[in-house]
Amino acid sequence: MRKIVAFLIIYTFSLTIYAQVNEKVPKKRLQNGFASMDYISIKMPNDIYGNPEVNMGLTGIHYNLFINKSVYTGLGFYGSVNGKRGGLFTLGVNLGIKKQFANNIFFDTGFHFGGGGGAAAPDGGGAMFLPHINIGYRFKNFSTTFGYSNMNFFDKGNITSDQIRVGIQIPLSYNYAAFKYKEKLFHVAALKNTEWNLFSKQISVKLYVDNLRPYGDSQLTNFSSLRGKTIHLAGIEIASYFTDNWFVYFRADGAFHGIPGGYMDLFLGVGHRFSMNKNNTNILTKFAIGAGGGGGVDSGGGFFIYPDIAIEQRLFNDVYVSINKGYLLNPNQHFTSSTFGFGLKYYTNQQGIKKKNNKYYNASKFKGIEIFIGQEMYINAKRVSNSTEHLHQIALQMNFFLNKHIYIAGHTSFADFGNAGAYAEGIVGIGYQTKPFFNNKVEVFGQFLAGAAGGGGISTGQGLILKPSIGFNYMLNNKLSFKTSVGKVKARGGDLNSTSLNIGLNYRISFLTAN
Repeated sequence: MRKIVAFLIIYTFSLTIYAQVNEKVPKKRLQNGFASMDYISIKMPNDIYGNPEVNMGLTGIHYNLFINKSVYTGLGFYGSVNGKRGGLFTLGVNLGIKKQFANNIFFDTGFHFGGGGGAAAPDGGGAMFLPHINIGYRFKNFSTTFGYSNMNFFDKGNITSDQIRVGIQIPLSYNYAAFKYKEKLFHVAALKNTEWNLFSKQISVKLYVDNLRPYGDSQLTNFSSLRGKTIHLAGIEIASYFTDNWFVYFRADGAFHGIPGGYMDLFLGVGHRFSMNKNNTNILTKFAIGAGGGGGVDSGGGFFIYPDIAIEQRLFNDVYVSINKGYLLNPNQHFTSSTFGFGLKYYTNQQGIKKKNNKYYNASKFKGIEIFIGQEMYINAKRVSNSTEHLHQIALQMNFFLNKHIYIAGHTSFADFGNAGAYAEGIVGIGYQTKPFFNNKVEVFGQFLAGAAGGGGISTGQGLILKPSIGFNYMLNNKLSFKTSVGKVKARGGDLNSTSLNIGLNYRISFLTAN
């Protein structure tokens, strides 16, 4: 009798696994893409007295996805790292063609369109257009590019320049499943005989508050000293582990208190994690380079280095609390500051179910992610001194779903029209999205975001803004939806208090996590 019962249990369990593998396991899809960095030296116009200005060096960080074998599209940031315009940043959309024509040699042409500005540069409304034409050479793990580009801040700006463009490209592809599978849970046994039987890769996301304490000769552009002041920043950090303990990371933050709104920085770095206490406690040493400035901070050309050490302690599951101490400085010590901050960090293992030691995780789940790119308008945005008019921005938002309906969001936007080229935002928050209805074509959402904003003469006080909104998604296909929303943006300590309108495209996928 016991043998019969045992047989029935095993048989039933086998049928369950068989059904999951053959009917329910999402198809693994591959998205080819590449990350890239490039450098251009922009010829700046003479000042109002006719005196020449040194060239402005811009470094770009991009990530592009291939639409087919040759055409790609993606997103990119540029930031000043040389000259006298530290704090000038842009965000834009890339579109290009990359075609191999001889062995390891390829042709790459396209353009970057976006918005931004800062550091009192003659950027007009902020809209900029940057076409390029490059020749590239492909090595085993990366490629180099060299070619021509043209920079044009065309909305009443006064920056136009032809220049050489040099860069490096690294293949960076990923596996994904359709967005509809978000929060689907599978036992690892159900995935062992599928395409998802791969080694996992660990990533982490941290939301944090950092505090800068400038010292030495650090000053504002009006020559007043920054010594003794504290600049409060809020930001996001994303890390990807390429070994068990070595990782690369990207971080971006902006000031919300302590100086006039408008300061921000972007960093790309490498770090090492030392784990102890059964992996409940970690010490991380990190080193990053990047660009920063704005908000009246005199950061020279904008190039920064940032050594940092952090201690993090597990709170529950894969969530940690983090405390960090570091130094932010120009190599020539034009701006120097100690840093101290804290944050919340989330780790996840993704794209596979297998550990480095060939053992398997216990369970797996597909998590949903959305990436939105679009255009935003603030109606009658109040200015510090200039006359009131509409403010237009290019906006980027990433949503990570905690469950089927609730998501956390990171949002940034840069002015492109409306006579406020230096204005930018870096804000985070939480949202709720309904089940799809109307033949699974429509979803309604509401969200509340808050964080740092400033620049461009927009009246944001010391930079803290609040931004609630509601809207809907209309599904175009399995990966893309049309998205629009209406809301309110209110500056704490400033006069900005406008209705916001938002419209654009939403890229939606799910990715496999394991624990």
